[in-house]
Amino acid sequence: MEGELHHHLNENIRPYIEIIDLLRSIGVEKDFNIALPTIVVIGDQSTGKSSVLEALSGVALPRGTGIVTRCPLELRLRKITDEIIWKATLSYRPSHGLRDAYNRNTITFNDPSLIGTHIQEAQNKLAGDGAGISEESIILEIRSPDVCDLTLIDLPGIARVPLEGQPSDIGTQIKTLIMKFIRNPETLNMVVVPCNNDIATTEALKMAQEVDPEGTRTLAVLTKPDLIDKGTEKRILAIAQNKVIPLHKGYIMVKCRGQQQIDENIYLEEALEMERDFFKKHKHFRQLLNDNKATIPCLAYELTEHLVNHIKKLMPLLDEEIKRKSSATRKELNMIEGEPPQDPQGAKQYLIKTLTDFNDKIKKISSGDLIISDSLFMQLRKEYKKWSDHLNRTKSSFNHPSDVKAQILKNRGRELAGFSSFRPFETILQSNIAQLEGPAISLVNNIKGIILKQFSDVSKECFQRYPNLLKITTDKIEDRQSSQQRKAEERIKEQLNIENMIFTQDEMYFKTLNENGNETFSDAQLPFCDVATKFTDMLNAYNKIMIKRMSDQVPMMAQYIMLKEASELLQTDMLNLLIESDVTGMLSEDPSVRGRRAELQTRLELLTMVGEEMNKLN
Repeated sequence: MEGELHHHLNENIRPYIEIIDLLRSIGVEKDFNIALPTIVVIGDQSTGKSSVLEALSGVALPRGTGIVTRCPLELRLRKITDEIIWKATLSYRPSHGLRDAYNRNTITFNDPSLIGTHIQEAQNKLAGDGAGISEESIILEIRSPDVCDLTLIDLPGIARVPLEGQPSDIGTQIKTLIMKFIRNPETLNMVVVPCNNDIATTEALKMAQEVDPEGTRTLAVLTKPDLIDKGTEKRILAIAQNKVIPLHKGYIMVKCRGQQQIDENIYLEEALEMERDFFKKHKHFRQLLNDNKATIPCLAYELTEHLVNHIKKLMPLLDEEIKRKSSATRKELNMIEGEPPQDPQGAKQYLIKTLTDFNDKIKKISSGDLIISDSLFMQLRKEYKKWSDHLNRTKSSFNHPSDVKAQILKNRGRELAGFSSFRPFETILQSNIAQLEGPAISLVNNIKGIILKQFSDVSKECFQRYPNLLKITTDKIEDRQSSQQRKAEERIKEQLNIENMIFTQDEMYFKTLNENGNETFSDAQLPFCDVATKFTDMLNAYNKIMIKRMSDQVPMMAQYIMLKEASELLQTDMLNLLIESDVTGMLSEDPSVRGRRAELQTRLELLTMVGEEMNKLN
């Protein structure tokens, strides 16, 4: 495949393809969730897909009936000019995970005839010995002076009817796998369609149109032009000239080796010459040759140009994504980097630093600093508002004179009619105050839940590496909040008992009474007559004063006891841990943390390496 196939290629193309290969080989698509520019090859079964790949790669790939490709096959073609030895490397990852990025099953060989055997063995390892498929990719890199710089991913052919030994839903499985690749905007879809089939019924092309309705990233390859029925040449030519089902990247027609040519031991190089001769002599299709829309060399050129242009277009976004992933990885690694010292003195100093960092965060939270995503005081204000709204709803309790009059009569003492008594007034208000205990206790409980979560989140952030220390801290937080809750509830009950005294300064009382505007009250009118309307005003005025007091006092009391005082006591509790003898035990790391640290270090090394390679292209 010398000469015509490669004269257009230059050293500026290879770096772009190799950077994508590097990203894919270290698993950034799966492990980092970064989509990469690539060309995927799809087609129905028996469309000539393998023959096209053979012609591009210069090697015989596995052939047969049914599903020959059972795993995604990443075919990396690398043209070498400094040596003449043909060399291939086949590899696949035996398991998932970043730590396996460099741990691959790999075999290198120099005999092209062994390719089929090695691919089948790898597929059996990944997909089993039956006829099933796997999403795990096999990488086949071929280095030769007789190939072009190109990377393709060959996917299983679409099966319409399951063959013996295949799962009944094999067609659905294959379509799901294909969709995973072709739906990505970064993917260029190479659809292989035989000329002797009705293109409108080609399942692979339908799938490509579904994810790429404008055809901007789809290239169709028409195969088997020598097998079309006579009289259909003009219709096939119209398809190839992009006049029937338009695609932005159009169509290229190729004629690869058939089984008869393989049986006759016609080599790929000779087959290329026969292909060109076929188009030169064909009455209708020679126009495609003149338009550079036919032959394998033309296809190689188009694929390389499309892929490199696509990579260049996406490179800035890819570079930004790599930087973002690197920053996030470095941040997470910094949180768990470095194991605690093993010597007693060093361990104690480390514990002091760790506990001090935790206490600083608790102090900041209790002071209102936003150090985690959910603002503590924003959540507390919502609870305070619920309490205030409940108090305000009690104002309507005295707006019905008939109800108030009934309460007056019910609680009347020995005084004669026309004389006022404080007892009914006091009893009505005390009954109203008694109903506040439940909502006030509920407020404290809700505040406890909010603070408990905030403190627990900080402890997880600071002590996630040390399960023993995290357990001790969690218990202390819960114990301290429970004891402070009991204290707050006692203080609130005490405050409600104080409220039962029914007292306010005369000046405040008259001021509030006169705010209603219905009538002016003063001490000159004392005693007031027992008139229900005046009594209602008097009740509402006092209730308004009580609501002002309780609206602030209960939240302030709860916040002081449950947050400020609790945080200070908790900080003291944590420093008392320094007296504990088992410092090493408290700083014992969770084994998963060590594994995660190694994983993040590997991730950062890989991303740094990729970033350096990408900088070379700028």
